[in-house]
Amino acid sequence: MEWLIPVIIVVALVLIIGIYLWATYNSLVTLNVRVDEAWSDITVQLKRRADLIPNLIEAVKGYAAHEKAVFENVTKARAETLAAQGPAEAGAAENHMQQALKSIFAVAEAYPQLQASQNFLQLQAELVDTEDKIQASRRFYNGGVRELNTKIKVFPNTLFVRGLGFHERDFFEVTEPAAIAEPPRVQF
Repeated sequence: MEWLIPVIIVVALVLIIGIYLWATYNSLVTLNVRVDEAWSDITVQLKRRADLIPNLIEAVKGYAAHEKAVFENVTKARAETLAAQGPAEAGAAENHMQQALKSIFAVAEAYPQLQASQNFLQLQAELVDTEDKIQASRRFYNGGVRELNTKIKVFPNTLFVRGLGFHERDFFEVTEPAAIAEPPRVQF
């Protein structure tokens, strides 16, 4: 009968540890899926914006055909955005896209008849809506990454989660905040 108490204690400890590992693993899987879903949302919005860019270029091109460098920069930034793999590359592409969009809107400001064009105004409104959705998706993604990274780094999880295949994820950050902080300036 004396051996029964130590056996019960050992079984209870093994059961508690097993339940903890099971719960931790499931929560990490859930967070990992949530981060993947959030990244997918970002890529959908970046693709949506990239699909709007050619229409915007065509609308502006009719009024400002001599601004070839601006259009080339926007096209290059669009291609870079579509080719970005992961948050780090997407952040760098985001810097270039924001600078390119500023330049195209700066060109548009020089043409009042373009700004009055219904097509241009609609494209501009869709682009603003898309930018808002990108920001919301980015916040959701970064929130998920924060939760996942925290769960991975806390003790005692840090002792075993990497062995289960979980790793920290990168935040989607703009590498040059100044590139998106300034409003576009018209300089001719």
